[in-house]
This record gives sequence, structure tokens and C-alpha cells, in this order.
Amino acid sequence: MDRINNIVPADRAAYIAAKSRWDSIAKPLGSFGLLEEMIQSIAAVQGSPDVDISVRTAVVMCGDHGVVSEGVTQCGQEVTAECAKAIAEGRSNINAVAEAFNAQVIAVDVGISVDVNCPDLVDRKVVYGTDNITSGAAMTAEETGSAIVIGMDTVKELSEHGTKIIVTGEMGIGNTTSTAAIASVLLGLPPEQVTGRGAGLSTEGLQRKIEAVKRAIEVNKPDKNKPFELLQKLGGAEIAAMTGIFLGGAYYHVPVIIDGVISAAAAAIACGMNQLCREYMLVSHCSEEPAGEGLLAYCGLKAPINAGLRLGEGTGGVLLLPLLDGALALYRNSHRFDETNIERYAELT
Repeated sequence: MDRINNIVPADRAAYIAAKSRWDSIAKPLGSFGLLEEMIQSIAAVQGSPDVDISVRTAVVMCGDHGVVSEGVTQCGQEVTAECAKAIAEGRSNINAVAEAFNAQVIAVDVGISVDVNCPDLVDRKVVYGTDNITSGAAMTAEETGSAIVIGMDTVKELSEHGTKIIVTGEMGIGNTTSTAAIASVLLGLPPEQVTGRGAGLSTEGLQRKIEAVKRAIEVNKPDKNKPFELLQKLGGAEIAAMTGIFLGGAYYHVPVIIDGVISAAAAAIACGMNQLCREYMLVSHCSEEPAGEGLLAYCGLKAPINAGLRLGEGTGGVLLLPLLDGALALYRNSHRFDETNIERYAELT
């Protein structure tokens, strides 16, 4: 965990240089909005205004949750293994979207409840599914730490092989229940306000889910000021591994894109473990799940896409890539004030 304590601020000089480049373009100042800020943030992460996101990878962390036994999901745990295999073999939702925007996809088993016969699925299993959070902690401290390290090491390996930007994704039946519990504690809100229908629940199912979140918090008594402990008690192996991706992005200077609400929960925990992490994060969209907006606000970040997305797997995160590509086309190739007879816009005061 020494790496977490050795995270440094992103490069402010590169951020300012990127802003200067934006301001040299013959257009109203700041008129590409949040996308300008994102390009500046990537410049700060990479330490150069010459931003490069040409090699992009979506990492889908996979794990099961014992809380499924409380009837909080529409389908059973077996779906996690089936979907993880489909992602690894290139047949799932994330693969279709990622192919459209030139992103590679890897799926990692950190906590699926069974062994999956799939050579393309990266095996980094630390636990065969978490324990039921309504009766105790999801994981041991050792399991939680191991999953975080796997996420950080994944960033290191991808960076060494040329990846310039990472999209976080997950697959884990039951993980919106764990996420709702984490959000309730972090945001100081009652479970009713942060618990949604996930992949699809009846009103009766939603009530069971809310009650499960309440019991999990009552039994575990997590402290919002102790993010590692919070993750251990209420999280999942895949959430911990995504937390490691955000921490690893900050340590290895690779920008990491937040996908939906589960990814946002991992990002929020990473910020709790080291607040500098937020300088290395980008947001794709605000999830339709009720905790989505609050978790992003906790990280101090805004989403450019508000489209009611709640598919998961990193699909929403990948949708940020074409927006960034479009922003970079303008950033790199548009005409500039010093090349035209257009008068430079003045900063408004």
C-alpha cells in the first residue's frame, strides 16, 4: 500500500499549457465546456499538453456478492460467470461498444463464485464471492487489500504495454446492493434515497433490497472516515479492484474513466484513501441509479452525459471516448487567432 501514500498531484503546468492552447483557438473562450477541462486534466495526468489517448482499454472487473441470497436481484449468481465469459470472449455489450471506438477490452475474475473455464478471462481471483453483508463483513482485510493491489497492478501492466487511458467496468450480480450501502454511508443518506432497482426489480424486490442495505449497515457499523474498512465491510472484490484501478491511475499517471454508479462508488472510496486521485479521474455519465449523482459530487466531478444509462460493464465509460476524440480534433487542428483576422476574445470579468 506504499504506492497509495506516494501519489503526487497532477502536473499543473501541463494543465495551464493545455488551457492556453484552447484559448488560442479562434472560438469563444471555454465554449467547448467540460470537454476542454477534461483535455486539460488529461494533459496534467500525462505531464504534457500533447494529449494522447490513442490506445484505450476497458477493464471489466468481475465478482459475486453473497447478498444475492437476500432476494435483491432478478437473476442468480450464475449470470456473473456467464457474462464474464462472454466479455472475455468478445461477445458482450461492452465489446460491441468498445469496438466502435477502437478500445480493447479485458475481463478479470477477482471474485466470481465459481471457476470459469475460459482461457481469455484473466484469473486474479482473491475470493469465491463475498460473504453476505447483512450478516457480517463482505471480505477480510487481506482479501480487500489483495483486490486493490490487483487493480493497481493492472494499471501498471497496461501502461507498460502502451495504454494511454483506461475505462473502468464491472460485472457482478448483486453489486448495486453493495454500492447502495457504500453510498448511504459515504453520503450520509438513508438507504431509501440511494437504493435503486439495479438490473430490474419489482417494488417488492426493491423493498427487500432497501431492507438488506439497512441490515448491512446496522450489522457492520462502517465508518465513512475509514474508506478501506468501509470497502471491506460492504463492498465486493470487483469494487475493490476498481478502487485499485483509480489508485493505480493516479500512481502511474494514467487517466481513468468512471463508468456508472458502481464505478463511482469505487472512485469515491479511492478519493477517500487519497484525495489526489480525483485529479486523475474523468467522468463519462451520471448513472440512472439514485446514488449516481451524489457519488460523483462526493468526488468533486461532473458528468458530460446524462442519458439515463445503467447498463454497466463499462459501456457508458466507453461512450466518453468519441467525445474526447472530437474535443482533441478541435484542440489539435482548428484555426487559431494568430492565423486569422479574428480578434481574440477577452476573458470576461
